[in-house]
Amino acid sequence: MHDKNIDIKRGLRGVYIDSTESSFIDGINGKLLYRGYSIHELAAYSTFEEVAYLLLYGKLPTQKEFDDFNVVLRGNRKLPEEVVQTINLVKRGHPMDVLRTGVSALAAFSSDITNNSVEATIQKGTKLTAQIPTIVAAHHRLRNNLKPVQPREDLSLAGNFLYMLFDKEPTPEESQVMDVDFVIHAEHGSNASAFAARVTASTLADLHSAVVAGIATLKGPSHGGAAEDVMKMAMEIQSPEKAKEYVDKILRNKGKVPGFGHRIYKTEDPRARYLKDKVKALVMKRGTPDWYKILEELVMAMKGLRAKGVYANVDFFAGAMYHLLEIPEDLFIPIFAIGRLPGWTLQAVEQYRDTLKNGTLIRPLLEYVGPMDLSYVPINERS
Repeated sequence: MHDKNIDIKRGLRGVYIDSTESSFIDGINGKLLYRGYSIHELAAYSTFEEVAYLLLYGKLPTQKEFDDFNVVLRGNRKLPEEVVQTINLVKRGHPMDVLRTGVSALAAFSSDITNNSVEATIQKGTKLTAQIPTIVAAHHRLRNNLKPVQPREDLSLAGNFLYMLFDKEPTPEESQVMDVDFVIHAEHGSNASAFAARVTASTLADLHSAVVAGIATLKGPSHGGAAEDVMKMAMEIQSPEKAKEYVDKILRNKGKVPGFGHRIYKTEDPRARYLKDKVKALVMKRGTPDWYKILEELVMAMKGLRAKGVYANVDFFAGAMYHLLEIPEDLFIPIFAIGRLPGWTLQAVEQYRDTLKNGTLIRPLLEYVGPMDLSYVPINERS
């Protein structure tokens, strides 16, 4: 029986678990800051490497700091051969499962795996930021019976990822689009995957374990899976004329349309506009495919819900962008994970700092509403 004196916060909605310097989110006004810097300026002028430095070190780098950081990132892209072999053994799995396994395998090659100091965690997070794109690309090649493409050190992280994926150097435009995607996914407060990473870090488990927890949580369709579902929806609708009917049917049944609405944002997702613009530019260069017309019709069909704070979110346009780059749908969520690595690392750093200083273990309570004081009955006496 529910105790009326207990105020249950389902999903921990509205509960603050800590203070942070990572990101500021204003869902009412559609505002997002990384370490105080507007996502609008970062998406327009910065790069993923610079944003990663900002998140990890708390400030924008000088040219020398940026160059030194880039040397570390570019020099750590290769995977140990044993990890590549492990990926090959599980190559038939979903890319998120393989990514999770790959990160676990990398833990065996970390010389300071149990060192949870700020410096050591940032170093490990930087290395993982460099390695995770290689895991995703190597797996995609291996599952298609192709040899993994070795990373290049002369390309940006985004450009190198596309190069390893397709064995073809991407155009500057393609690299820039991918880079913007990584930038806008780099950090987003205590969302489900970041919270999972923080819970893990609060036990003083190593960073690789915290990242694995983040990856496992991100896989869920209510979190990272939305971008994949958007393109599945577009293909299911088949023609632009059927989009409104499709939406109306979902809404009549009180369902959710993938790619619309957000737990936090009650206005336009500030990250969405940049992918929307990039998608539109790519479409204009390559011709307008039917599936893009379907997406346009979906936006029109959902327009009436804007008064209730339901807008197309970042996942809606991310799915379209990946599709234009000819990236398979089941790689959409791993790409999200690539961008989120610096954010997960920063969340872990903050949690380690709190736990080591204050002994904080994230351990919420559950109200028990089951039966009480039952008598044990031996098995031969049960009816």
